[in-house]
Amino acid sequence: MKVKAASTLAKNAVKDVTLFPFWLDSEAAPAATQHLIGKTDCDLLIVGGGFTGLWAAIQAKEADPGRDVVLIEQQKVAYGASGRPGGIFSTSIMHGLSNAVAIFPKDLDALERLGQENAAAFLDSLARYDIDCQADWGGELTVAVSPAHVAGLREEHELHVAHGHDAVLLDAEETRAQINSPLYCGAVWNKKASGTLHPARLAWGLRAAALALGVRLYELTPMTRVEDEGSTLRVFTRYGQVRAPKVLFATNAFAAGHRRINHRVAAIRDRILMTEPLSEAQMARIGWANRQGVYDTRTQLNYARLTRDNRILFGGRLGYFYNNDTDPASDRESPAVFERLAGAFFKTFPQLEDLRFSHAWSGPIALTTRMAVHFQRYYGDKGIYAGGYSGFGISGSRFGARIGLALLDKRKDPELEMAFATTLPNWLPPEPFRYLGAQITMYALDTLDEKGGWRRAWLRLVYAMGFPV
Repeated sequence: MKVKAASTLAKNAVKDVTLFPFWLDSEAAPAATQHLIGKTDCDLLIVGGGFTGLWAAIQAKEADPGRDVVLIEQQKVAYGASGRPGGIFSTSIMHGLSNAVAIFPKDLDALERLGQENAAAFLDSLARYDIDCQADWGGELTVAVSPAHVAGLREEHELHVAHGHDAVLLDAEETRAQINSPLYCGAVWNKKASGTLHPARLAWGLRAAALALGVRLYELTPMTRVEDEGSTLRVFTRYGQVRAPKVLFATNAFAAGHRRINHRVAAIRDRILMTEPLSEAQMARIGWANRQGVYDTRTQLNYARLTRDNRILFGGRLGYFYNNDTDPASDRESPAVFERLAGAFFKTFPQLEDLRFSHAWSGPIALTTRMAVHFQRYYGDKGIYAGGYSGFGISGSRFGARIGLALLDKRKDPELEMAFATTLPNWLPPEPFRYLGAQITMYALDTLDEKGGWRRAWLRLVYAMGFPV
């Protein structure tokens, strides 16, 4: 496709989009609960009604039905990051096997076992609480978009097989038989306990389960400050207060709860497009009969998946905004922000030139140098922050919630002695250095595959500083 034609096509395809997450544009969204007014006490306070907070509330009540659990959410459940991701489910709790090898090689076997246990418990909860999140368990497909990337796929496949995954290595022809893209020249298909789901419906299902278990949920209740009173923490909200001996800050990219949390967390924006539903003829052009979730191998990766009504979600163009801005106006108000992503879509699927996009949005990702969940301790260990999933939070958030609760309750679980629970990701520089470094890095990632040059040296430097780019 010619550059000019691709850019024109992309501009026309996004000009009439709804700048709002497709997942949340639904009549299935529940009405908000009453916000907190006045003072209350509880045994456990959870701040944040996303995946981590909801899973924590459910697991706390499952372990002790008599425990008084309060959950506060500044907006409505799922209206933060949890209603905005691509919705690809993976068994990994450490941002993929390759990342786990890089950050915790000595614990890899144990982390894989924990990931498999977490995935099984996740699926059990969906069944037990009758949560219909429109899941398709077709697996996840990592596709090479250059012949130079195929060798890396072989290594990825060997790693998956060595750790018990039902994974197959596909050549170019076999890959295109799964999903017909001229860019795809090989793939690893991981088939077991992975696939896609509707993230907002998952959050709403977890919300219903938490309420049924007796969790006291207050939506539209933003936390404003925290005071340490010795044996308890007092959390102030817009119209009320909650006093609790234990508080889980399930705030992920929003990094709320203590001013030092964001010293190790950067809020990166991830852009996403959703197409109109594909016709039978359009589906025939693309294949995708097994409906896998897809990641590609380009430096600034793209990912894709199908929805229940045969729309294609396509995402992956990252951006950072000054001072960890989690709600930049440009991503809410201008379709032009999404034109480059649309151009990448049409290069990936040129046979779908007649397709248009219905929705465009972006969501905050809590990026750390570890690119995986971590835990920060505050207020004499009465407050624990759990977050930093770096985009793999759908499955990992259940695990993060479990470990966060275990740390708060001072349990003796053996995994609490592992490095992921006892160490922290590297410190991030403050503004304006964080912003300047992020802009250079994002530009280098976005243009490395086409232009190379100084970008390779810069990214090697970033990697040496502890960022696994």
